[in-house]
Amino acid sequence: MASAALRSPVPHRGQVPPPAPALPWRGRGLRYPASRWIAVPAVTGAAGLGVLSTLRPLLAAVLAVLAVLVAAVWARPALAACLLIFLTPLTAGIDRGSALPVLRPQEALAVVLGGTLAARAVVRLRTGQLPRIRLGPVEWALVLMAVASSLLPLLRMAVLQEAIGQDDVLYALVLWKYLGLYVLIRASVSTDRHVRACLWLSVAASTVVAGLAILQSLGLFGVPHLLATYYAPFGYTDAFAARGSSTLGLPAATADLAVINLAIVAGLWTRFRRYRPVLAVAAAVLVMGALSAGEFSSALGLLAGVFCIAIVIQKPRLLWTVGPAALVAGFALWPVISRRLSGFESASGLPVSWTGRLANLQAYFWPKLFSGGNFLLGVRPAARIPVATQATGFVWIESGYTWLLWAGGIPLLAGFVFLAWAAARRGWRAARGGMDGRSIAGIGLFTAIVVICVLMTFDPHLTYRGTGDAFFTLLALAAPRTVRAASAAVPTAPSAVPTAPRTVLTGPSPAPTAPRTAPAAPPAGTTAPLAGRPSENHATRQAAPVRRRTPPAPGATQHDPAIREVGQ
Repeated sequence: MASAALRSPVPHRGQVPPPAPALPWRGRGLRYPASRWIAVPAVTGAAGLGVLSTLRPLLAAVLAVLAVLVAAVWARPALAACLLIFLTPLTAGIDRGSALPVLRPQEALAVVLGGTLAARAVVRLRTGQLPRIRLGPVEWALVLMAVASSLLPLLRMAVLQEAIGQDDVLYALVLWKYLGLYVLIRASVSTDRHVRACLWLSVAASTVVAGLAILQSLGLFGVPHLLATYYAPFGYTDAFAARGSSTLGLPAATADLAVINLAIVAGLWTRFRRYRPVLAVAAAVLVMGALSAGEFSSALGLLAGVFCIAIVIQKPRLLWTVGPAALVAGFALWPVISRRLSGFESASGLPVSWTGRLANLQAYFWPKLFSGGNFLLGVRPAARIPVATQATGFVWIESGYTWLLWAGGIPLLAGFVFLAWAAARRGWRAARGGMDGRSIAGIGLFTAIVVICVLMTFDPHLTYRGTGDAFFTLLALAAPRTVRAASAAVPTAPSAVPTAPRTVLTGPSPAPTAPRTAPAAPPAGTTAPLAGRPSENHATRQAAPVRRRTPPAPGATQHDPAIREVGQ
């Protein structure tokens, strides 16, 4: 009866169980009082936004959108990575300062999203939910390159009392910006589902960019005029006539983006068979978009990218499809290709772009770089020189490895070699490590770093807008992630209790006791009694008597009757 009185009633199906005595009960479920530190700023902000909407409607609308964006990213951090990956290729070609002061649109968006995630991390700091920071080879390479391209050359210029301009400061922040992008992606993407969503958004955005590049190079549907209005570099609309610069404002960057995402499409092709028709269309658009750039280096990058894809996914048959696809794309884009081939009809037998590139290096960069040991620590962070005779007003370093020595000297070049090795190893291991989203990102990363290393001979493709964003994004998505253990504790086997050593007697053995017999099986329909406390879920089970041991008398042995079990 006592045990029955202590039993808690079992609620019927559909009945709400009563709360614990220590928790407040307010209707159906528990209700926690509102937090004042959230309610007071929310009411104040709503009142201020209402007043601002009357005085400055446009500014109020922008602030309202930012408030919604911040709230959404705070609740779903992976949204930050998805927004950046999708919007960056579509807005990266807008000139700095034309839409926003100092920053490009995607850079301003990255600042807002990064600030939101940083504030969220500070709030979560007191709960101990932040991951442990570990620096691997990739992270050390990124930090080395960022320091070598900013602090070292600026310190050298300060010691030599050389003027540090705005270009030097902006170019010194480029690799720090990409390091921040890497950290943002790593901090916001935590599951394989998020990784796959980011990859699909990257393919979708790059397909739009490649499609616009094709229409721009062919002069169809007014796309060249539309792109020249918003994406003309420095307002120079004839910078890349009849070539696919698209929303990046640079044909080589457009081709790089297409080749990198072609590797992602190949990874998705091997993992998702039901989406192959859509992926086939995307692959065709990306190949044509890479060729629409009208760059010989881009065609070389496309060829190198296809070889990397075939090697990493172990599909040699892919190489047999490149020839027919290239012929079809070349036939469709023949106006663009014919204009580029006409450059070989000059007096020197080489296109003007090739001879002009070499002349600029010999006249503006190599003499100063290789004089006085400047190649050891670099000349200055800025990768361009103002020249009034140029249409854009500047002459850029059109050689990637020359840029490494110019901007950071031997340390920056060593950092790039270290990064290339670490990125290629991470991409290869991720691509061959499974069939999840990280493996697809590994295929794209391995292809991207190989293509960048090949094309750095011609231009600094590592920091090209669009190219650098895609590479550092894949570098973060392909990183290994630690799987958190389940919250439930895993039961462990009980530890063995040491027993006292058996005492050996030399005297006569005691009289044998009656042998123990096994207990009889319970009759059908009944339940065997349980030892210990009675069951709370079954009324028919009864408690069995507990066997107790009496403490042994001093000096007693194991065969002393005083220590025999009770009831034996």
